[in-house]
Amino acid sequence: MIKPRLQDDAFLADVEEARNHPAALHVWWLGQSGFLVQWQDRHLLLDPYLSDSLTRKYAATDKPHVRMTERVIAPERLDFIDVVTSSHNHTDHLDAETLRALARMNPRLRLVCARANLPVAAERSGFEDDSIVDLDPEAEPVTARVRGFRISAVPAAHERIERNHAGLQCFVGFVVEAGPWRLYHSGDTVLYPELEARLRPYRVHLALLPINGRAPERRVAGNLWGREAARLAQDIGAELAVPCHFDMFEFNTASPEEFVTRCDALGQPCRVLQAGERLTLGDQR
Repeated sequence: MIKPRLQDDAFLADVEEARNHPAALHVWWLGQSGFLVQWQDRHLLLDPYLSDSLTRKYAATDKPHVRMTERVIAPERLDFIDVVTSSHNHTDHLDAETLRALARMNPRLRLVCARANLPVAAERSGFEDDSIVDLDPEAEPVTARVRGFRISAVPAAHERIERNHAGLQCFVGFVVEAGPWRLYHSGDTVLYPELEARLRPYRVHLALLPINGRAPERRVAGNLWGREAARLAQDIGAELAVPCHFDMFEFNTASPEEFVTRCDALGQPCRVLQAGERLTLGDQR
């Protein structure tokens, strides 16, 4: 099994050390589509999956979720989190075990989710209504200020744009503004015609994009291939692109090599993180 770059006590020590550089934006990959974001001692978790719930759920089925990378950190050790997001209600983006442990350790924690998924998010997380901020890209509010972060919802197509009975988007991505910094976490998505136009005005510094692609034999909804993620990063003018959604489950992964090769060909700056590794964007802007 793949060992994280930093794990458990070493990971927490790195988070503590990053506090010495409060003007910088610090981002750690937690595996799958999960990231920890730190800015001015505020902490945001993007779509964390920090349990083995899916491995247990599918262990005796014809679609086993065999874990490839060890867990970076147990959620109950993260007692400093201000905000957590869920881009959609698939368990690797909305995990009850992760969210309930986080809620126990962080009484003031706020959950940001797609409005269409509010009932599922409330049930799985156990959060009270006043602790949940629900956003939809096409219904006010599209944007909310939450515990020091400004978060906007953007449609995602996993593998297509889907709406519920009320016309609300079932899959979203988030643009997060932390002071002068702007990052885009796409959630699970493929390319769709309006995506570039929606994102370009944000002038994203950091794009966090899935690269596991899509294959019918997996029998799950797919995502961007590496070459598509590289193209999207360039098309939206992202200063840096980081791949995710790989090296978690054996049946649904891809190598980042295609992503890196295509970024190099396009002149798109990119960086591949190991689980538990920190990316820091400058001490001042």
